[in-house]
Amino acid sequence: MKKLLLLIICLPTFLFAQTKEELINQVKANPADKNSIRIIQKVGGYFPDYNELNTLFKGLDKKVRKSTEGKIFERYLDALKNTMVGKKAPSITQFDLNGDPYSLSDLKGKYVLIDFWASWCPPCREENPKLVKTYAEFKDKNFEILGVSFDKEFTAWEKAIKDDNLTWKHVSDLQGWNNSAGQSYGVKAIPQNLLVDPEGKVIARNLHGEELNAKLRELLK
Repeated sequence: MKKLLLLIICLPTFLFAQTKEELINQVKANPADKNSIRIIQKVGGYFPDYNELNTLFKGLDKKVRKSTEGKIFERYLDALKNTMVGKKAPSITQFDLNGDPYSLSDLKGKYVLIDFWASWCPPCREENPKLVKTYAEFKDKNFEILGVSFDKEFTAWEKAIKDDNLTWKHVSDLQGWNNSAGQSYGVKAIPQNLLVDPEGKVIARNLHGEELNAKLRELLK
């Protein structure tokens, strides 16, 4: 229960009062209601599936799909589609702690875990010790982490990195939920991550803890 409560804090657009099946049925029963777009977002939850959400969206009336809300949601769907496994990861260039621009492409040739997080997100902070252990095991085996923060305050961001001993590269545009990389990757909940191969292609999404370690051991034999 504690972890669920913590997770809710970092899911600004999701509610859990209904089951996924109930939400889907609600969308299908109300194709002419713009609120159905918001409900489709809830269906995606923490692990959004592009094909599932796109099918539900295409089932809405054309007027709803062409509304302002519909066009915004369509951009979100495009972001999910563009970051599916097998796709080339969208570029990321933001500022590091020194105020210098740093890019995902600077890590080309390595396996990279793009980690979306924030200092104010309790589940993110709970996840950090596991990432520290993962990094210690694999950092000398062609593996890196790129932390992308949804913080707005530089001081809080910097302090969390130091307090949690996160020794990998970190970037942010300090725009909170409007982080440009987060929008490009369709991130609506944190912590969330994508694993990218040395060629820059997405090979997995949302691997955590031992599941992530097992995948890295498989890749980095």
